Amino acid sequence: MRSIKLFASLALLLIGGGVAAQLAPSPATPAVSQKQAQKQASPSQPLAAPGGRALTKQDLDSWLDGFLPYALAKGDVAGGVVVVVKDGQIVTKRGFGYADVATRKPVDPDLTLFRPGSVSKLFTWTAVMQQVEAGKIDLDADVNKYLDFKIPLKDGLPVTMRQIMTHTTGFEEHGKYTMFNDPKYLMPLGDYVKNGLPRRVFVPGTTPSYSNYATALAGYIVQRVSGMPYDDYVEQRIFKPLGMAHSTFRQPLPKQFQSLMASGYMEASGEPRKFEVLATVPAGALSSSGTDMARFMVAHLNQGAGLMKPETARLMHNSPLTLLPPLNRMELGFFETNINGRQVIGHLGDTMAFHTALHLFMNENVGVYASFNSMGKDRSVGSVRRALFEGFADRYFPNIAPADGSVDAKTAVEHAKMMVGNWLNSRRSETTIFASLKLLSQVSVTVGPKGELIVPSARGMDREPMKWVEIAPFVWRNIGGHERLAAKVVDGKVVRWSMDGMSPFMVYDRAPASQSSIWLLPLLYASMGVLLLTLLHWPVSALIRRRYKAPLTLQRRSLLAYRSVRLGSGLVLAVLGGWVWASSWISNLDNMTSRSDVQMWSLQIIGLIVFVGAVLLAGWNLLLAVTEKRGWFGKLWAALILIATLTVLYVAWTFGLLTMSVNF
Repeated sequence: MRSIKLFASLALLLIGGGVAAQLAPSPATPAVSQKQAQKQASPSQPLAAPGGRALTKQDLDSWLDGFLPYALAKGDVAGGVVVVVKDGQIVTKRGFGYADVATRKPVDPDLTLFRPGSVSKLFTWTAVMQQVEAGKIDLDADVNKYLDFKIPLKDGLPVTMRQIMTHTTGFEEHGKYTMFNDPKYLMPLGDYVKNGLPRRVFVPGTTPSYSNYATALAGYIVQRVSGMPYDDYVEQRIFKPLGMAHSTFRQPLPKQFQSLMASGYMEASGEPRKFEVLATVPAGALSSSGTDMARFMVAHLNQGAGLMKPETARLMHNSPLTLLPPLNRMELGFFETNINGRQVIGHLGDTMAFHTALHLFMNENVGVYASFNSMGKDRSVGSVRRALFEGFADRYFPNIAPADGSVDAKTAVEHAKMMVGNWLNSRRSETTIFASLKLLSQVSVTVGPKGELIVPSARGMDREPMKWVEIAPFVWRNIGGHERLAAKVVDGKVVRWSMDGMSPFMVYDRAPASQSSIWLLPLLYASMGVLLLTLLHWPVSALIRRRYKAPLTLQRRSLLAYRSVRLGSGLVLAVLGGWVWASSWISNLDNMTSRSDVQMWSLQIIGLIVFVGAVLLAGWNLLLAVTEKRGWFGKLWAALILIATLTVLYVAWTFGLLTMSVNF
């Protein structure tokens, strides 16, 4: 199980999240020069938000010094960089901890390169909007007009760039070549998008399902309509105008950047990881310094200054897709991370080793960027990243939103009960070998002894389950926190829910009864137990007969069935064991490539033969048990064997283990 969970973590890399409430768009602010943007100074007379502190370098540095060194040390995180900008100027740029633990090399915000993961997507979306402004991309046109291959329609509907930017294309999750260490697996962007095309499993525009593949597709479209390779385009049209001299999407790193790259770690006390390579270049391959990211934030806060026209920037920053109000929404590439009643847009990003957040307070003209080079003990970096954002907001931009409402106790209990059940994350595979994760990673929602809503997978920074109070019909607030949860009700039934931290790009839909782990997992485990006992009975009974010199008195046909059904049971268990081994083996990043094709094909082909064959043998064995008038226990056990083999075949077929494809 641990190995399967490792893959589940890998499959959810390069994502973003946030917090909620929608305000008016940010007013335009004057453009500033790159020289001004590089000044490390706060406004001459900073004004504190009502109830908050003035955002000055002195106060901010004092707060950061009191928070981050302790948090990094306690969480076993090697190092990090934090940059804050306001009104076109850098308020502070700070390095904490180590870029390399062994040499105790400090983090330099001007020079040290971090991998911001999916924050890289913001550069791709910026490139797309530049081409929209140039009239070369239509946000609502079928993207097939820009491609040299065809994406099939889904329910008669095409993929549009607007759907790509809001993660509503309908693509299922795709993990192959997401990330690896050996650069020999790196392929041209065009080859990746053509060979890795995932199926569309949702009606376009209806279901947010975060997609690295779709972002890579957007980068390929930019490449085609501009006539420039993606790497060249970003360097010439984004990095160069902004003076981002310490940034690159190129992999492996160009020679001049190699000595500047921070080492990545799972834990600071462990060994450094190899440089992570991504075939989905536009989705997460950026390497950049903190100061360069400050320049990027300044440009977007200043209505796209140096990158696009103000009206294009406003379109990008304030075109929300509302699917599950009142939670945070997707903009065109950015997503809302609203907090304390403030309009905030941003993105999160994760590789295996690097973990990043970028937030833009649009009305306050403030940007915050933080990146860390370790996952930390017990994934502690997630809590550090979140605490940094929430602590910054609470300190400098306290809550101005109206007070939460309430729901009477009786109604709250009724609404909580309507949430009970098992739920599937919309970011999932439906048709590949990793559809098996649908069975193993369902979220169970229950009701506590006092009728309170319990979502065990939603945990706070203390790693304990969040405590929810209903503040409006089917809208809950984490007690003492910022996070909200909301549900969609259709015909008196809850059909969908999400939380602020994932609502822009992922939701939970109720698991169909035919796929619910509530009954399927116990039945599968019981079936495996029946098959194991059937297999073990073979040698054990043979030893007993040998001990007492008692021959096996079965006719030839019955003897053949006896042996065949036990052999079939063993083979079924062996194939299932093979899948457990494969899930562990494939958690090695380099095995998430064509390197795994032989193993994946073998398991699927052998599995089809064994699982179907075992059902046929079990059915024949049961028929003989009935026609030969065996004892009641013999008939019962023969029936249990048939049920067990049917269960395994059903699970394998339903959850992708017999999909006959290595495009996962």
